[in-house]
Amino acid sequence: MADWQSIDELHDISADLPRFTKALTELATRLGLDIAPLDADHISLRCHQNATAERWRRGFEQCGELLSENIINGRPICLFKLHQLVCVAHWQFSVVELPWPGEKRYPHEGWEHIEIVLPGEPESLNARALALLSDDGLSQPGIFVKTSSPKGERERLPNPTLAVTDGQVTIKFHPWSIEAIVASEQSV
Repeated sequence: MADWQSIDELHDISADLPRFTKALTELATRLGLDIAPLDADHISLRCHQNATAERWRRGFEQCGELLSENIINGRPICLFKLHQLVCVAHWQFSVVELPWPGEKRYPHEGWEHIEIVLPGEPESLNARALALLSDDGLSQPGIFVKTSSPKGERERLPNPTLAVTDGQVTIKFHPWSIEAIVASEQSV
């Protein structure tokens, strides 16, 4: 299997990785978030056009395996497990989330967020995630916090999300790993 960074269909996201890594590190610093001890289990892309999502899918099919394809919040989202890791800061991601475009327009096509797993009761996720962030960081202009509970058609685990963004990149927190969520879909 090919290294994802050598695949023509993925050249733009390979070139985008340094920008994303820098922006993510800067956001974590602004938030007072110590990322070193945290377990981030996957990384996600954003795009504006179906053609881009389809091109990226063709690229990932050459360097990984489709873990899941699901409709979440009305749009297709694919999860790929890559043979070569995507490295961001100290993390090494094997799972990439590829959502098709939805209603929201993102300022940039490319890498958009990472998802950190904070194991524990889903009901206490927000409090546990916010405790990791500084009050000064959260109160800065341009920092936005959003909570949601995205749900796939066959998902069986409650999977609330707390997302913190500066409008360029986002750090999301969940109580379960994406592979646990996919496994819950299989047990239906």
